[in-house]
Amino acid sequence: MAKSKPANPGTLSRAELEERIRSGAIETVLTVFPDLYGRLIGKRITGRFFLEQVAEHGMHACDYLLACDMEMDPVPGYRFTSWDTGYGDFLCKPDFSTLRVANWLETSAIVLCDLFDEMTGEPVAIAPREVLKRQVARAREAGYVPMGGSELEFFVLRETYASAGAKHYEGLETFGSYIEDYHILQGTKVEPLVGTIRRHLEASGIPVEFSKGEWGPGQQEINLRFCDVLEMADRHVLYKNAAKEIAHAQELAITFMAKWNAAYAGSSCHIHMSLWDAPDARRSLFGGDGDPIPGTRARLSPLFRNWLGGLLAHARALTLFMAPYVNSYKRFMPGTFAPTAIGWSYDNRTTGFRLVGHDQSLRVECRIPGADANPYLAFAALLAAGLDGIERKLEPPEIFVGNLYEAENVPQLPRTLAEAIELAESSTMLRQALGDAVLDHYLHFARTEKRKFDEAVTTWELARFMERA
Repeated sequence: MAKSKPANPGTLSRAELEERIRSGAIETVLTVFPDLYGRLIGKRITGRFFLEQVAEHGMHACDYLLACDMEMDPVPGYRFTSWDTGYGDFLCKPDFSTLRVANWLETSAIVLCDLFDEMTGEPVAIAPREVLKRQVARAREAGYVPMGGSELEFFVLRETYASAGAKHYEGLETFGSYIEDYHILQGTKVEPLVGTIRRHLEASGIPVEFSKGEWGPGQQEINLRFCDVLEMADRHVLYKNAAKEIAHAQELAITFMAKWNAAYAGSSCHIHMSLWDAPDARRSLFGGDGDPIPGTRARLSPLFRNWLGGLLAHARALTLFMAPYVNSYKRFMPGTFAPTAIGWSYDNRTTGFRLVGHDQSLRVECRIPGADANPYLAFAALLAAGLDGIERKLEPPEIFVGNLYEAENVPQLPRTLAEAIELAESSTMLRQALGDAVLDHYLHFARTEKRKFDEAVTTWELARFMERA
C-alpha cells in the first residue's frame, strides 16, 4: 500500500489550469458537486470566466438541488429549503485539490465544489461531501486517517440510452450472452468501451488498478487505486459520470442499478476500509501483533477488533446509506455473491463483512453497498459506525466459518427500504454522529423514494392483474 500521495498525471494545480486556459488547451471548466443521489450537478464555465470570477468567488446554484427527486422535481417536507423559503441559492466554492483534466471531454477540466450557506457562510451540513468530511475530521481528531477503495460494477448494454427508453426498458440486450466472471475473451469484446474508460480515467488523475468481467452477461468491474476516503468518493463519482458519458459517445449504455434484471446478479459497490496513522497515513493500524485469525497469516489489532465491533453492531441501521432505493433490496439474494445476513469472516464471500490481506494490507471489505449507493454517504456511515466501536470498545461476535446464506439465528439485512428507514431512524449512533438535521434530511429523501415507488403502476402489476383481477 502506498504511504504517500504523489501527484497523479491528469491532476492540475491552479497555476497549471491558468496556463492551459491561456494557451487554449482548456476552454471549459466543469464546476460540479454531488447531489443526494451522488450525481454530478453544476455548470460548464468558460475558462476565462472561471479564472476571473469563479476560482476566487465561487458560483451559485439553487438550493432545491439538494431537495429534489430523481426527476428534478422539488419535494415538499424538507426543513433545509422549500417553496416557503423561496428556494434560494447556496455558494459553491471549488476545492482545488480535486481539479483535474476531464480527459474524456474535449478541452475540458473538472473541479468539485463544497457548498456554503449564502447568508451565514457556514458549510451546508446536509451536502453529501460535507457529511463525509465531518466524519473524516472526527477520525483525524482521534489520530486516524481513513483509507478506502470502492469496487464499482456495471452492466454494458447493446443499446443507447434513447433506445432503452424507447423500449420502456423492456427486452434490453446485454453486451455479452453468458456469465463472464474473469473471462478474458468476453472482456476483449467489450474492451473498446472498457479500455477507453480506463485510459480516460488514468489521464484524468484517477488511477485504475484493473478491469474484469463479472458474474453476469455484459457485467464489468473497474477497480480504482485505494486512497483516503474523501478522495476515493470523489474519484468514484467522477468515474461513474465519465463511464456513462464515454458509453454514450460509443452509442452504448451502461447501468449502475443494483438489480436491473431479476434474472441476473446485481451490481455491487464493495467498500474496502482501513485506518492509518495521522497525519500522513504511513502505517496501517489494523494489522500487527493482535489476535491471530486461525488458518491465516492475519492478526487483528485491538483497534481493528473494536472497529469491526462497531460495524457489526450497527450494520442493519447503516444499510439505508448503502442501499438507498427500493430496487437496492432486490440485490440481496442468496447464492448471488450479495450478502443477506450480517457476519464477518476471513475471505468468505457469503458474509457482509469480509476480511482480506494481512499485516499492512489487512482491511475489511463491506459487501453490502450496491452500485447505486452514494459513496459519500456509504463511507460516512461506515466511518461513523467504526469510530463508535472504537470509542465504546465494542467487540465483534465470533468470526463466522461456512456458508452464511444457510446459517440460522444470525441477524439479517433489512429486506425492504421501509425496514431500512425504520432501522436508521431508531439509531442513536447515527443521530449522534450525523446530527438531527442530516439524518432527518436523508430519512425524508428515502421516504420520498419509497412513496414514489408505491404510487407507480408497474408492468408486473399490469401483467398480473389486467385481465384476471
